[in-house]
Amino acid sequence: MASQKRQIRLGAFIMATGHHIAAWRHPDAQADAGLNIDHYRDLVQTAERGKFDLVFVADSPAGWERAKDPEALRRTAQGAHFEPVTLWAALSQATSHIGFVATASTTYEDPYLLARKFASLDYISKGRAAWNVVTTGADVSRNFSIPGHPAHADRYARAEEFVDLVKGLWDSYEDDAFIRDKKSGVYLDPDKVHQLDHQGQFFSVSGPLNVGRPVQGYPVIVQAGASEPGRELAARTAEMIFTANQTLEDAQEFYSDVKGRLARYGRSPDELLISPGIFPVLGGTEAEAKANYDYIQSLVHPSVAWNILSRHYKGVDLSGYSLDDPAPPLPDSTELNKSRLKLVTDLVSRNNMTLREFYLAVATARGHRTVVGTPEQVADAMQEWFDNGAADAFNIMPPILPTGLTDFVDQVVPILRKRGLFREEYEGTTLRENLGLPRPPNGLALKAQQREAARAAG
Repeated sequence: MASQKRQIRLGAFIMATGHHIAAWRHPDAQADAGLNIDHYRDLVQTAERGKFDLVFVADSPAGWERAKDPEALRRTAQGAHFEPVTLWAALSQATSHIGFVATASTTYEDPYLLARKFASLDYISKGRAAWNVVTTGADVSRNFSIPGHPAHADRYARAEEFVDLVKGLWDSYEDDAFIRDKKSGVYLDPDKVHQLDHQGQFFSVSGPLNVGRPVQGYPVIVQAGASEPGRELAARTAEMIFTANQTLEDAQEFYSDVKGRLARYGRSPDELLISPGIFPVLGGTEAEAKANYDYIQSLVHPSVAWNILSRHYKGVDLSGYSLDDPAPPLPDSTELNKSRLKLVTDLVSRNNMTLREFYLAVATARGHRTVVGTPEQVADAMQEWFDNGAADAFNIMPPILPTGLTDFVDQVVPILRKRGLFREEYEGTTLRENLGLPRPPNGLALKAQQREAARAAG
């Protein structure tokens, strides 16, 4: 029997009005998008019409950093948006196949409550939930009554324990633990309920969870860190990685490195999907695409431009610079997002940018790959990475919403289908089935069986 041809997986990375920093000013944008449920409903239905695998919203427990700059706060539209788990729970009722990736922090959330939320989302969506595991680089400790923001290494050590603990809680009940036999009066088989009794470096949690084992066994585990500890965490725990790469060579290095780590954890390369972000600016011709790109870039107010630069140049006095001066070296801040710092540092040095060129480069997709061109050229760019060991999937980052997603679905997806690179119909009803990922076994049940077998043999 011939093996099925490998195909691209697609996610829609939704950023309220769009990914461009000035998207809300564009005539096609939904200006009140961040708190408009009808807008999000239309977006997820458009993505499902295009047979996307998933939709994703980034999230942070942080207060908005631009609040420190009143002028930037006045002019940017990313300050208010929905909490993702509740948003996706609502929108799962308006869709039937697309998966929902919600971001939640291992630094500022509680494992038991998080396990409960995501198990519930998996039931509410009938098996379409995913957890984007983040460690949170920004110091928001003052919002959480804790003494300070943990160091980078401590955040990742906590994340390792956190993910294992959440999976253990999801395994509290075996799949057939709930008998619900009205005639006999037996609702639950206690032998199929497992006490976690976790005692670790950061957490002490007894269990069991008060939600049944999720529909998918575990919601799909997604991760986005590309630092050394981030790559190792992903190799051990993640099933999909959202990544940012500028060049084919960088994307190939990341792909090869992370996939090469899987064997030490008993995993095969197809158990982890690599999904770079791509910011597509479309036009009927190259000239039209370039004009569309130039127009949205023109919407960046100077105060917003300087705010972008000041956030990347923390502690650096830029008052003596003009936007047309060469960009100075970026400071090496070791406790923030290390992988994104490296990406933008490489971007500046590789292209010998001025400060204007730098802020324009990150105003689009914050360091993700930008492709400006016709639908065929965008499809070509995606196929090149997919065919050359750089990607299994792509996180589509529309510049403007809703039109950027609609245009991609209507113009680029048909080209990918014609080339045999993307599905015509969904393969299943759960996110795991559509991504081609296996349903994990119950780890606590396996341990209980092993203990019983050892007692019987001993």
